[in-house]
Amino acid sequence: MLYAILCYDHEAVTGAWSQEEEDAVMGRLMTVQKGLEAEGRLGPVARLMPTTSATTLRKSAEEPLVIDGPFAETKEQFLGFYVVECENLDAALDVARDLAKANPGNGAYEIRPVMLYRPNETKAETR
Repeated sequence: MLYAILCYDHEAVTGAWSQEEEDAVMGRLMTVQKGLEAEGRLGPVARLMPTTSATTLRKSAEEPLVIDGPFAETKEQFLGFYVVECENLDAALDVARDLAKANPGNGAYEIRPVMLYRPNETKAETR
């Protein structure tokens, strides 16, 4: 089954890293990624641009409202994600633990099963 591992942290903290700190964290995360890739379990990985580059579409009963900025109500910011093939939730949690060890500070990893949606097929698959 595919699992999305969503990365949350305080953007002010990660954005304040020196280039040396950034390179060290990215190097540790790449070690985890290379292991998953070698096992054929790594799907898409994305690091999002800062929330200052965000645009929000707020749904409402009338026309959706488009707002400049990251106005979803959260304490921590959504910084990026991994999609990983895992046998079960315990295996996905192991990957999240490895990522947490590689990435200092607080923050959180939200783990969710991914359902693939393919409109030309009779039903969605969870792989």
